[in-house]
Amino acid sequence: MTGQDSWIARLRAAGVPDAAGDFRRIFRWACDMGMTASGPQMRDAPSALALRMLEIGVSERERGRPVSQIVGKRDFWKGAFKVTRDVLDPRPETELLVELGVQEPFGRILDLGTGSGCVVISLLMECPKALGVGTDISEKALLIAEENAESMGVAERVTLSVSDWYDDVGGRYDLIVSNPPYIAANEFKDLRPEIRCHEPRVALAGGIDGLSAYRAIAAGARNHLTPGGRLLVEIGSTQADGVRSLMADAGLESLAVHADLDGRDRVVAARNPA
Repeated sequence: MTGQDSWIARLRAAGVPDAAGDFRRIFRWACDMGMTASGPQMRDAPSALALRMLEIGVSERERGRPVSQIVGKRDFWKGAFKVTRDVLDPRPETELLVELGVQEPFGRILDLGTGSGCVVISLLMECPKALGVGTDISEKALLIAEENAESMGVAERVTLSVSDWYDDVGGRYDLIVSNPPYIAANEFKDLRPEIRCHEPRVALAGGIDGLSAYRAIAAGARNHLTPGGRLLVEIGSTQADGVRSLMADAGLESLAVHADLDGRDRVVAARNPA
């Protein structure tokens, strides 16, 4: 067994689903840490510091800590976003919000429950003349979003503020996006430990049936969208019918469900009547 195989075997024994992939991310991080402290080196001959960092990273992953929190970042869309335990780990399926968002032009965008800011920031990166607002009830999350906005060069075009959904939001927007908490109460215990124990519960728990956030988002959408403005929300794979009904009851139209790359229902889209 090679040295690399032994590290991967440790992760597999700990029940890590993608042991090889996680090891590669931790290995790159450890080597980068070694190079930062010790100067250039070959990645196939890591320094003593890099090996120490690798041991720390693998040990943390064995205990269930998410890789993004270990290495401090996650690649999302076209950027590398800072991640801590105060924000939801940006996931590839959430990129569908960005992909759908840029299909039509917009001047003003609102991201409800922005977390790391990955969605609104990515959309602003794609639309250089647009302005954005990102809200969250967590001040700690907004601090991370501010850092990400600075690093991605959009800080001057985004306002980040504390708000419980629309409570402290004014004006109207061409596009509202959200990846809200949608885990139902009886589903929470079934989440993988790395999610249940290490990511902020407030960004995960969606009430008794998982739809609490969607009720608030749908109810206020028409008062905050421009005529013909769009609403895009990420959903759990079994929630399309429930979320679509909430939007229809709120008077929204052009309802559509979009699947992610795995074929699971992932985004419900709606439009404010013109």
